[in-house]
Amino acid sequence: MSSAPTKAFASQADLTDKKITFEQLSAHCWAYTAEGDPNSGVIIGDKFIMVSDTTATPAMAQDLIAKIRTVSDKPIKYVLLTHYHAVRVLGASAYVAEGATEVIASQGTLELIIERGKEDMQSEMERFPRLFRGAEGVPGLTWPTLVIGGGDATRGEVPGKLTVDLGGVKVQIWSPGYGHTRGDTIAWVAEEKVLFSGDLVEYEAGVYTGDAQLEEWPATLEALRALRAEAIVPGRGEAMKGAANVDKALDYTKRWVETLYRCGQEAAAAKMDLKAAMAHTRKSMDPIFGQVFIYEHCLPFDVSRAFDEASGIKNPRIWTAARDKEMWDALQA
Repeated sequence: MSSAPTKAFASQADLTDKKITFEQLSAHCWAYTAEGDPNSGVIIGDKFIMVSDTTATPAMAQDLIAKIRTVSDKPIKYVLLTHYHAVRVLGASAYVAEGATEVIASQGTLELIIERGKEDMQSEMERFPRLFRGAEGVPGLTWPTLVIGGGDATRGEVPGKLTVDLGGVKVQIWSPGYGHTRGDTIAWVAEEKVLFSGDLVEYEAGVYTGDAQLEEWPATLEALRALRAEAIVPGRGEAMKGAANVDKALDYTKRWVETLYRCGQEAAAAKMDLKAAMAHTRKSMDPIFGQVFIYEHCLPFDVSRAFDEASGIKNPRIWTAARDKEMWDALQA
């Protein structure tokens, strides 16, 4: 009797281009979204432009730059890294030719680049071949030039905050707490009530939690809810307009995180092995989320992290290309 075929690793079988949407959300804020692929945000001032998340390679960034150039010829001076993942940051070098002089990140993100940026780069390139077209043009890791320090929001401390004036619009940037990573950083245009959340918030797409701090994430989402945003550019999924729809995205992400972590806690308490934890988690997650984009890609990484955190591994273990494959073969066969 032959065994069932293993599912294609991560997103290696996902080779179909997604439809790109570039839409204006307010006087100065734009969303670059792609049907569940990683999103970018754009804030266009009278003097300068800021891009939040750069795309995965300089070649892939050219489409975003071309979209921006249909509405403004101002220098793209600032690049914001909402976190350290390669698919978000390795396109940064493309913006130098467009006027970029500052790459902004939190202290937590800088620490993660130092700790695991190299391994993450190799791991993600193998997971997402379609998103890393032109990878040979990546000059190496993306390093911030402007690092935001300050207190740790998860300990009740006040995080450092940077305010950037783009001319006619000010952008507040800070790390609101742990979640998708321990370095997550948002951009908030208070006057227009537009939030650029990075992967702290997703909508109708897989919520990748392989490097997450699951216990703290729901509280961070509530800190974002307290901003009362009227539009949000999530990490994946469509831009959400109107306070009720912003809440919908926050609720979606919170439900994913809480359901996943509860299952991890139950599996750890029952002393299951990882494969049993996966089967246990599927009973709760599949009926709610099973049809969303990159669900099957995310779930094994998510279950691995939830099981680890519930077992007392507070700092996420580093994913390497070898660990990725080993885990995948164990859980997705």
